[in-house]
Amino acid sequence: MSFSRGANILHGVDVKKSILFVVIDLFLCFFLLPPAFSQEYTIKFATVAPEGSTWMNVMKEYDAAVRKESGGRLGFRLYPGAVQGDEKAVLRKIRAGQLHSGGFTGVGMGEIAPKVRVLDSPFLLRDYAEVDYVYEQFDGEFRQAFEEGGYVLLGWAEVGFVYVYTQKMITQPDDLKGLKMWTWEGDPIAEAAFRALGINPTPLPLTEVNTSLQTGLINAVYTSPLAAIALQWFTKVKYIIDVPLADAAGAVLVSKRFYDQLPKDLQEILLRNGRMYMAKLTQLSRKDNRESIEELKKRGITLVKVSEKDVEHYIEVGRRARRMLVGGLFTEEFLNRVEKTVRDFRRSHSPTQ
Repeated sequence: MSFSRGANILHGVDVKKSILFVVIDLFLCFFLLPPAFSQEYTIKFATVAPEGSTWMNVMKEYDAAVRKESGGRLGFRLYPGAVQGDEKAVLRKIRAGQLHSGGFTGVGMGEIAPKVRVLDSPFLLRDYAEVDYVYEQFDGEFRQAFEEGGYVLLGWAEVGFVYVYTQKMITQPDDLKGLKMWTWEGDPIAEAAFRALGINPTPLPLTEVNTSLQTGLINAVYTSPLAAIALQWFTKVKYIIDVPLADAAGAVLVSKRFYDQLPKDLQEILLRNGRMYMAKLTQLSRKDNRESIEELKKRGITLVKVSEKDVEHYIEVGRRARRMLVGGLFTEEFLNRVEKTVRDFRRSHSPTQ
């Protein structure tokens, strides 16, 4: 055997050993040893908001930011489009540990912290400046109420001003009494509002609204303009009463039990990004709602103008409806403070000031 041939054989043996050592190293890294940035915590999040909606698009941005800042240690698993059930079903699954977090409207939030439902009170808030001020003034109190109910507020994400949509023309408040009005099953705020208007509402789950409009079980609904399009309810109504019924609250909440298991640095990342992305979602939702009203008009939906006299009638109805909820959702003392806050804001921002 020549020297050169022997050297080539030895070199081949060294190469094979090197390859073997590399394979062993890779095996140890990927299968036996934990990666430096493996995902340690997965937040299972559910919402009724459909895939492709502004809600879900911003939630995906929120998830991406949390994953990036945490080095991949923390992230969401998203379940959109009510695939985990309605808000009450999601709450049951969170209590059972099957889910950890959800995007909720007032109906879901009220199951956790009833006093928060004051935000959905009929004819209480008239524009977004008032909405923002009330949220700012009572934020700490609401956060505490959520924590007492076993949840941590990751961010407010309001649905926006909701309107009444009907299949028949409404020219005055008395016309409302003949409506077969839907209310979200188990929603005391909506029930109080419509009863104060002289309506005997029909409670149904959110998932049955479309079919019930089609069959004639109901002929009127309430929601935001954006949701009316996203849920396709607009295809089964003809009119919108052009005065907001209420500003519908919304929030992303996470189980406190799950949150408390997170390391402090991950809690901080989750909260900080939650505030930022939910604030972005709120602004986008407001923009989408404005554009949705124009879109509804293009689709043939008629906006029914309301006289100043009738607006004052609705405002008085709202006051009566709120009093009906005292002792159930919130105390009279708390309601008085909220109403005074709104009145003081209006006085300080009136054109005569």
